[in-house]
Amino acid sequence: MKNQTKAKINKGFYSSLKISSYICCGIALTALVGVILFVMIRGTGHISLQLLFGDPKDGDTILPAFLGTLRLVAVSILLAVPLGIFTAVFLVEYMRGKGKLVRLIRLTVETLAAIPSIVYGLFGYLVFVVALSWGYSMWGGGITLAVMILPTIVRSTEESLLSVPDSYREGALALGASKVRTIFKVTLPSASSGIVTSVVLAVGRVVSESAVLILTVGMVVNKIPAALTEPGTSLALDIYYFANFGKPDEAAATAVVLLLFVLALNLLAALCGKLIRKKYGDNA
Repeated sequence: MKNQTKAKINKGFYSSLKISSYICCGIALTALVGVILFVMIRGTGHISLQLLFGDPKDGDTILPAFLGTLRLVAVSILLAVPLGIFTAVFLVEYMRGKGKLVRLIRLTVETLAAIPSIVYGLFGYLVFVVALSWGYSMWGGGITLAVMILPTIVRSTEESLLSVPDSYREGALALGASKVRTIFKVTLPSASSGIVTSVVLAVGRVVSESAVLILTVGMVVNKIPAALTEPGTSLALDIYYFANFGKPDEAAATAVVLLLFVLALNLLAALCGKLIRKKYGDNA
């Protein structure tokens, strides 16, 4: 009798947890869909050719912001992705078993990942704008963003590499492959799907960042910078600019473009992941 009562209590407890998880999931999805629908409804009707492709001298346009976002993504990804991937390879493939040093490096990476973005912005401002006398520039903003997303790439890539079975490495080494060849021909291709996901997450953070860019890039919304050494803007900065200068319709329209840009990135990542899994098998 006592066991039956205990079993009923446990069943009721786990049932309540299941219901709670459904409720929490529903709240999260409702909030997400609500925000997206609000932005789409508010901003879609205000998208125009002038806003998208117009000359900055003729009125409000987000063309400099879109080009600036692409430049910032290119600079930050080209700097952060190779450094992050090779750092993860070093930790997993060469430092496995050396517990104290690896734990120290992981603690440092996780600490950097938890730092607020405004702190990275202050770092970029003090180093690139003030100390190096670069002034506000796309180059300084891109480097600062690369430092900011580096921990995300390192941790995600490390987890992807750790998920690759050791039998893959052992089989390649048994067949006479060198350590480096095993890493680049077996381990990295098998973990490539997770690496692509980490890169997409990093790009998503770059395109949505504004605090870092205000302190490093400036906010020149009416000019397309001729070089990376000049100040510029991004889509996130344009939203901030329009919202603060009494142009809510333009801000909403820019937000729609930013949402579509992020959606396109996610679809591209999904396509890349599908192609990778098709080429390297389900373990990729």
